[in-house]
Amino acid sequence: MLTRIEVAADRVRDRCVLRTGDLSPRRLPAPDGTVRVALVAAGALLLAGDDVRIEVVAQGRLRLDIVETAGTVAYAMRGGSARWDVDVTLTGGAELSWHGEPFVVAEGADVQRSTALTLDDGCRALIRESLVLGRYGEAGGRLRTRTRSTLGADELLAEDLDLSPGHRSGWAILGGARCLDSLTALGHRLPDAPQTLQLEGTGSIARRLVTEQHTSDLGDLWTDLQHSSTTSWSARRHESERDATCCAKVAE
Repeated sequence: MLTRIEVAADRVRDRCVLRTGDLSPRRLPAPDGTVRVALVAAGALLLAGDDVRIEVVAQGRLRLDIVETAGTVAYAMRGGSARWDVDVTLTGGAELSWHGEPFVVAEGADVQRSTALTLDDGCRALIRESLVLGRYGEAGGRLRTRTRSTLGADELLAEDLDLSPGHRSGWAILGGARCLDSLTALGHRLPDAPQTLQLEGTGSIARRLVTEQHTSDLGDLWTDLQHSSTTSWSARRHESERDATCCAKVAE
């Protein structure tokens, strides 16, 4: 079932419309100019036959923070399969911050996961995604991911990963690791680092291949980036409001 988060900037009060599907979005307190939404499972997830769809639309000069209250486990599906599809659209200078909790694919699960992100010029996104193959002591099931991102008229990122048993153990994929932890920046760049890929367009991906998700240092990087991005966002928001006020005065 479709879960939808739609927010729009407004000079009086930013608008937020939430629709519950397999996940229940709930608005949380946040500073002016920021809409903060928690995603809570509305039932048992992820089971054979589940078709989870999440749509996110942000319009105008605002910041949307999405947090997940708990990780997701894709359970053994006994020959069945499940889908998890995310579609994000950012326009008018909107910014998105989405901290995903671990997505665990248990042994016997079969999951297809897709993410599509469409950003207007001037928009930004920062997304953390942690894919874990198997619970403790398990080898993990089948997972295939597809990611597509555009910035303005340009394709920014196109990636397909087959993390199924027999494929993921290759040295160019996971090797001996069972967790793929990623930070993806779109519309801006992460600091240069040995394990950070700078995209041809304006964007970056930082990744860690680890045996246990909690050993990844991307959590620390996320915290640092959130602090700096919050400060810079406030400055950009105030500048935008000042420009709008000046334009209004000129029009008068």
